[in-house]
Amino acid sequence: MRRATLEALLAARAAKRAVVLATRLGDGAQHLWPEEALPGALAEAAQAALDLDKPQSIALDGEAWFLQPFSPPLRLIVVGAVHVAQALAPLAATLGYAVTIVDPRRAFATEERFAGVVLSHDWPDEALTALAPDARTAVVTLTHDPKLDDPALDVALRSRAFYIGALGSTRTHAKRVARLKEMGHEDAAIARIAAPVGLDLGAVTAPEIALSIMAEIVQRRRGPKRRAP
Repeated sequence: MRRATLEALLAARAAKRAVVLATRLGDGAQHLWPEEALPGALAEAAQAALDLDKPQSIALDGEAWFLQPFSPPLRLIVVGAVHVAQALAPLAATLGYAVTIVDPRRAFATEERFAGVVLSHDWPDEALTALAPDARTAVVTLTHDPKLDDPALDVALRSRAFYIGALGSTRTHAKRVARLKEMGHEDAAIARIAAPVGLDLGAVTAPEIALSIMAEIVQRRRGPKRRAP
């Protein structure tokens, strides 16, 4: 690997930018996309490798290429150190998500309740702004308290987070929508919020609700699987 390519790769990873290292197997020539422009078909293949988050071997115009994606880590930001969060954090970790619990209520967000999990006691909008959700970040609000959930949702809706979920009933969400509109968000943006959060599994207990949330996050990221008729 050329020094310039290595430095560009390290810089992209430090900046949490998703890139693909395209290697032409015939001569070992390497290009870092999208830092470097690639021909249309090769760029499309690189984007596909990035979307799948898997290395790809392809042949284009008689040449063999190996495409290695380098993506920022998956992240889950949970607002509210509640019982559901206690079940959600370890489940998300097993699926490869780096979890951060945000709750200014220090009596809830403790090391004893969330062993090994990153905790933030900042106010949710400040925490979300600092964490800067990107396209590989999911944000879930669980407090039921507009003073905590709404500021977090405000920042999340202005970000590239691929999933935004909020705990609460349909009636609760209707009131939330009205408040978010007063904050300047339009219908199209608010529609990004999964509410009530989680797939409809009939979940009742905290672990079941956590499972439904992670199932919906996986579905949002991977896409629903449909059986052929």
